Amino acid sequence: MMTQIRLPHSLRPLLLASAIGVLASMLQGCFPVVAAGAGTAVMSALDRRTSGTLIEDEGIELRTDSRLREKLGNRANVSAVSYNRNVLLTGQVADEATRAEAAAIAATVSNVRGISNETEIAGVSSLTQRSSDAVITSKVKARILDSQRVNANHVKVVTENGKVYLMGLLTEGEAKAAKEVAASTSGVRKVIAIFEIISVEEARRLDASPGGSAQKK
Repeated sequence: MMTQIRLPHSLRPLLLASAIGVLASMLQGCFPVVAAGAGTAVMSALDRRTSGTLIEDEGIELRTDSRLREKLGNRANVSAVSYNRNVLLTGQVADEATRAEAAAIAATVSNVRGISNETEIAGVSSLTQRSSDAVITSKVKARILDSQRVNANHVKVVTENGKVYLMGLLTEGEAKAAKEVAASTSGVRKVIAIFEIISVEEARRLDASPGGSAQKK
């Protein structure tokens, strides 16, 4: 006799998004456009950004990473994350001049609204450190979900060398909750919030109409 397992409603959107992501990877060689479109559609329904902004953010990340690799070479190990067209740069650079250059390169990418340059002058992080960062990111996401104080789908979590960066379109209350949960997670050295603060009314409007305009000019 088969036992039926019922999942909590809060987990179902995340599991659906994960399933779409896995399917997209499996079908990438044959149906890249269809798979990517399906994944974006699902994530848009869970996100306060528009589907257009989600796609734009993905493009900004790809173009920024490509230009950083091309122009900085082995002088830096920098990654770009874009949220609502605001770019977060993390990683290691050789010196202050290279750090400034990384920000200047990101600024040349079309549609970028703002840049948070959190790169550090240091040697390239080890594989052990990067693995630890990945674990921390997963733990922070899980604890935000479990806390039920803020919707985990509305918070972007990035970890670099034990420092956790939080991005998203949040109310003051949501931002405070996310920071508190992240700061109390084991392994986290520091929390840096890079939120765009919106009103409670704006948050309700966006949540009531997924895919509605969350892009600020």
